[in-house]
Amino acid sequence: MSEFVRSRNSYDGKKDAKRLYPDLPEPLEIGTYDNHTHLEIEDTDFPMGIQDHLAKMLQVNMLGAVQVGVTLESSKYSAEIAKSEPMLLAAVAIHPNEAPLYGSLSSLNAAIDEIAELAKQPRVRAIGETGLDYFRTDGADALALQHHSFERHIEIAKQNNLALQIHDRDAHEDVVETMLRVGAPAKTVFHCYSGDLDLAKICLEQGWYLSFAGNITFKKNQHLRDSLLAVKPSQILIETDAPFLTPEPLRGRANAPYLVPHTLRFMAGLMETTPNELATQLNQNTEAVYGLWSEGLS
Repeated sequence: MSEFVRSRNSYDGKKDAKRLYPDLPEPLEIGTYDNHTHLEIEDTDFPMGIQDHLAKMLQVNMLGAVQVGVTLESSKYSAEIAKSEPMLLAAVAIHPNEAPLYGSLSSLNAAIDEIAELAKQPRVRAIGETGLDYFRTDGADALALQHHSFERHIEIAKQNNLALQIHDRDAHEDVVETMLRVGAPAKTVFHCYSGDLDLAKICLEQGWYLSFAGNITFKKNQHLRDSLLAVKPSQILIETDAPFLTPEPLRGRANAPYLVPHTLRFMAGLMETTPNELATQLNQNTEAVYGLWSEGLS
């Protein structure tokens, strides 16, 4: 099992004795996209296959999802499945917790070179998730590999005019410093936004996107709700980070793209708008970042 999967097993805090997928929420009247999910990661006692996930998405009127790689292997998988699946686009990268596992710069660079090749495929629309994670990574050598990996991924995104999906855990200042120093891609997304109001204001100034997951519904996360209200509606995206970060009142159960309606309705309430108005805005934002789901199919 990779370091990434090990580190995420209890990411959202609570756990039921059995990890089960929740019932279907009420379908959205205007569907939207999950811009960050990991359908290959099983975090439930009764996992679903890809086609099961897609069928449930259709039942609640979800339009599509971005399937995100975190290792070279899962990036290859994401790129391959997106080639022929109309509801899925791909993001490819070496996750910051994975980068130190390569042990040397040459080994890491060889893997990132393969990511750069995947980035040329028409259904690969983002480089991610990449960034910095100081929560579990210790030691100067490990951090150096993380930083090197992050900067190389930024360059790949810019070279291919792709979105950048940033993983930022306990590293806000260094993530911002890196992007300002080397130049952020035109379409930069803070995946599973975890920052405070100060970071939201920087994103507002820079035109970066904030992608909110189910943890915005958690009682302790007032800073996320404040950040949502501090930026322009045109800078907001929505995601599941499935199978992690299941929104309230389902926290502790396995997450999946079909559960986006819970988070969307919660966010609409905070923004004092309707779910239909928010979904319409999210669709405009998502397509501005990733393009159209109908393009580039095999």
